[in-house]
Amino acid sequence: MADLTALALICTLTPSPEPSSSELMAQHILDELKGQNVDTSSVRVVDYNVKRGVLTDMGDGDQWPLIREQILAADILVLSTPIWMGHPCSVAQQVLERLDAELSETDDQGRPVMYGKVATVAVVGNEDGAHKTIADMMQGLNDVGFTLPAQGGTYWVGEAMHTIDFKDLAQVPDPVASTNAGLARNAAHLARFLRAHQYPAD
Repeated sequence: MADLTALALICTLTPSPEPSSSELMAQHILDELKGQNVDTSSVRVVDYNVKRGVLTDMGDGDQWPLIREQILAADILVLSTPIWMGHPCSVAQQVLERLDAELSETDDQGRPVMYGKVATVAVVGNEDGAHKTIADMMQGLNDVGFTLPAQGGTYWVGEAMHTIDFKDLAQVPDPVASTNAGLARNAAHLARFLRAHQYPAD
């Protein structure tokens, strides 16, 4: 049986059931994680009523608490976002803003609740900005307590100013497939290590 769990937060701007390159990239990573004996699931954030704000629950029908519950239950988080105008999309930024609330949430030993969890980032687009987007997302995730594995970011960007998306490809390019496999391998290894060797309490 799998000894770890992974959750992909898919930050596409496109509601279900329309195809999404961000979802496809996340699914490739989740498939690699399954090969590392990890149970996987995913959430397309835009399908939920996630309120703007920086609290764990903004009330008035806010569905972020449903997503947060899944994040807390997972060992590994995969954050998958498209690039828009050279930046992470607004949904990905909103996820980071909601995760900001975790800075004041602690476990029974006083550690931030995201300590011991591993985060990875996947980016797709047809313009420049993949490295900056990964850097922005990783910085925010690390700030709230997630641990980042070696080479924990992956991306595909098409030719600038063209209309080919990741979901339009006949197959995953070999360099992307290799990067995704390494990301999954390192994320699972780190998650198992942190489960056995949690960060010290104050």
